[in-house]
Amino acid sequence: MYENKTFETILNTMLDRVPPDIDKREGSIIYDALAPAASELCQMYIDLDTVLNETFADTASREYLIRRAKERGITPYEATKAIGKAVFNLSVPIGGRFNLNQFNYSVEEVISPQDFSYKVICETEGSQANHNLGTLIPIDFIKGLTKAELVEVLTPGEDAESTEGLRKRYLNSFDKQAFGGNRADYLEKINAISGVGGCKIYRAWNGGGTVKCVVIDSEYRKPTQSLIGDVQTAVDPTQNAGEGLGIAPIDHVVTIDGVGETKIDISTTITYESGWSFAECQPYIQEILDSYFLELSRVWAESNNIVVRISQIESRLLDMNGILDIENTTINLEQKNLMLQEDCIPIRGDFHG
Repeated sequence: MYENKTFETILNTMLDRVPPDIDKREGSIIYDALAPAASELCQMYIDLDTVLNETFADTASREYLIRRAKERGITPYEATKAIGKAVFNLSVPIGGRFNLNQFNYSVEEVISPQDFSYKVICETEGSQANHNLGTLIPIDFIKGLTKAELVEVLTPGEDAESTEGLRKRYLNSFDKQAFGGNRADYLEKINAISGVGGCKIYRAWNGGGTVKCVVIDSEYRKPTQSLIGDVQTAVDPTQNAGEGLGIAPIDHVVTIDGVGETKIDISTTITYESGWSFAECQPYIQEILDSYFLELSRVWAESNNIVVRISQIESRLLDMNGILDIENTTINLEQKNLMLQEDCIPIRGDFHG
């Protein structure tokens, strides 16, 4: 806004107001007297421009955006810890600590005493541990321990909310007022639950007073039953349905369900470049398809139906090294785009090329 308020512009304006019969050349008394003042005024305009940027949410830096959002009761989501399922060959103490790669885990509670399975929580916040599976090494000696495996991530860990995510949530709060169990209220509160990456809300799905919430996890995949149970308890505990003991209003009977998965089988005819074959290209093909399907899953909560497009598959595969041409592509045996059901996301199935 004050880009034209440069040192030279300010100084020249000041010098123009000095009578012409006074020496105004560089090094003169009047020049040397006005130059420091012009420099300070220039810095003042720079600071004033910064103040203006920090005042408005669309240009504020993180520190001042947090202060602005707090005025509407909005605070950034904090980083959370991944919760996993570990299986042992015997009972282990609650609070016992284990290591896997660069992450430490502590035992939280028993899942099933019959197969010695436990919930374990990563001691490091964030999403980095969400794909960290394998053999756990005890930090403290446990007599008779011969098996310790982290086999599943029940609730993904999440990174702290990004500045742009917070900015979007703050600006959206003016368009959709969350209040008293309306749709915006459900979306805001369920999305704030650790491990949830998005949700869709359905009214009166099973008669008056019933609400169905379909959720996707923060990795944009089908949530585990453990996560669904945690969300159900937080929103409307099953044993006290409709009593208003969760975040849902009283008399709202809420059912939490997880997003479904649709297996995508792809068949195509690929012409490979010299020296390349399907065996060499397969890992890269799988990576490209997984990346495409993840992009679609990320927008599931904002879309009615996800469409898996042949043109997208072919263009992405053509961009990789080793593939010269591609044709006759089918999705689930049909040579046309596939529209998924409303509550489904795509996952990679068989690929024939």
